[in-house]
Amino acid sequence: MSSDPLGASLAETVRLARAERSLSVAGLADRSGVSRAMITKIERGDAQPTAVLLGRLSAALGLTLSQLVARAEGDAGRLRPRASQPTWADPETGYVRRAVTAAGEPIEVVEVSMPGGASVGYDAAAYFRHHVLWVLAGRLDVTEGAQHHRLATGDCLTLGPPARCTYANPTSRTTRYAVLLAARP
Repeated sequence: MSSDPLGASLAETVRLARAERSLSVAGLADRSGVSRAMITKIERGDAQPTAVLLGRLSAALGLTLSQLVARAEGDAGRLRPRASQPTWADPETGYVRRAVTAAGEPIEVVEVSMPGGASVGYDAAAYFRHHVLWVLAGRLDVTEGAQHHRLATGDCLTLGPPARCTYANPTSRTTRYAVLLAARP
């Protein structure tokens, strides 16, 4: 079982979201392209899912990655001291996601710390909310469909229509950026 409280909660959240949609493990595997064995391990808490796997599962469940993680975080109220903001680390890349705002807010704010050399990609299905990226420190290369964007500290990018995106830190230092999400107009 996962020793990370958010990891354990994510396992249960994936299982409940699948059950709410009357999906079998095989059905979720077909929709997401994630193997049945891996889904079973994730739901049992025997495997810590990567950001890419969570992105595929959330899209197949009709949720954004942020919505899936927000469900796992539970209701934290309006005041969210930094010490109580849940974090989740991608075991593959070391990418760390911190939920700044509480679940259910009309605007979600997430802070990401991406180690040097790390890269994470998400399918277009993960982008059915409006995304704005704001680099707080460092550099971030974003490939959005066929477009390439190079962002530096202070730069802000509003993503266009849903497209496969890759976020990469081409430097040797950690990059920090904020992701602001809202319902698409």
